[in-house]
Amino acid sequence: MNKKIILVVSLSILFLLVGCLTIFNNKKTKDIPTSEIVATILSSHDNKLTIQDKNNGIYTFNSSIKDANAGDNIIINYSGILNKEREIQDGKIVSYSIVANKLEDNIPESWMDNGLFSNFYTLAYNKLKTMSLNDKIGQLFIVRYHDKAVENTKKYGFGGFVFFEKDFQNKTFDEVKNMIKNVQNASNIPLITSTDEEGGKIVRVSSNPNLVPERFKSSKDLYSSGGFEAIKNDTINKSKVLYNLGLNVNLAPVADVSTNQSDYIYERSFGKDTSLTSSYIKTVIDASKGLNVSYTLKHFPGYGNSSDTHNGGATNSTSLEDIKSEYLPPFDTGIKNGAEAVLVSHTIYDNIDKDNPASLSASVHNILRNDLDFTGIVMTDDLDMGATNNISEHVVKALLAGNDMLIVTDYESSINEVKNAISNGKIDEDLINKLSFKILAWKYYKGLLYENQK
Repeated sequence: MNKKIILVVSLSILFLLVGCLTIFNNKKTKDIPTSEIVATILSSHDNKLTIQDKNNGIYTFNSSIKDANAGDNIIINYSGILNKEREIQDGKIVSYSIVANKLEDNIPESWMDNGLFSNFYTLAYNKLKTMSLNDKIGQLFIVRYHDKAVENTKKYGFGGFVFFEKDFQNKTFDEVKNMIKNVQNASNIPLITSTDEEGGKIVRVSSNPNLVPERFKSSKDLYSSGGFEAIKNDTINKSKVLYNLGLNVNLAPVADVSTNQSDYIYERSFGKDTSLTSSYIKTVIDASKGLNVSYTLKHFPGYGNSSDTHNGGATNSTSLEDIKSEYLPPFDTGIKNGAEAVLVSHTIYDNIDKDNPASLSASVHNILRNDLDFTGIVMTDDLDMGATNNISEHVVKALLAGNDMLIVTDYESSINEVKNAISNGKIDEDLINKLSFKILAWKYYKGLLYENQK
């Protein structure tokens, strides 16, 4: 057999092998079992794609999708099993299709859940379509009250305010009522007006005897004097006082479990074990219903023995198993009984996410959304506290982690950070749409927002 024949035969065999291998690989790829997820893109850069599904679960894939934009709706077919506790998913994206969300007639499927505020989604969506980008950005922020609040409410369209002790100090009842009424009147969309009226150590309103004859007692003192009935009556009385002043959200109760007097949070906590703390939370949430003031469970997933995060960072090394069995039940109880808001701690939990404070951690938010099935409003503690204010792009990270509203003191730099992130493509207006939509639905649920208002 001459060399030419040998070459032809060899090439034929090679092409046959390559063909067989291609068919095998195609069959192998085709046979890979896949699952489908409909979600919203949170970010797509640095060869990583982060999405949020309709249950608010956040997942990151090692994948580069060049035509993906933050805020787009995406349908993904993926291999493997999603794990909400993993920072990066092991599964791979097999195929996908993108549908850009530009506020079409129907609410995007990935925004829909059977959540606490779902009866008001259509109203919220219709309202959203009338708003400017600046209006929608403003809704994301609960701002510390300040001297130019009225002027800046008109300028920025804040979502709400948080009032501290100094804002009530020495004022009469009417002066406080007018202070809050003035910022409400300055806003095109009714504001969340909040304060920390925990009782005991942390009292903002009742620190002023012109407003309340006696400071509200701590949960420990109430329980010692009259059990859960005293806590129920205190919640009702407190709610009436706040509402009459124009306040509609109380950043309480403290759901942190602490029985050790050396813990930073002990003095503010119920001071009992997990079971009794859960009963305390249930009592407060149940008693608050129908009184026009929403109560906020804090500080998720539980302070435990963490140090103070107001002036610097704090780390908690409690095992994930103990966090779930000891820290989470009071939050779970409050959620099951209709708590509308949860405030997330700035503590770093080593066994959940060792790299980020809870407020900036998608893994922590996945536990809240998926394990506890929370569909209400998730808000940060003040992002200008010592634990987070030096973290680069902490405002954008808080949005991408899964928060709906951000408490801030430095509102100008915070709003500018969001605008810059939109300009450079880190987040998209469509993501802002989704977050604003949820906040508007809450305001409708609370009875704050009606179309006959401005």
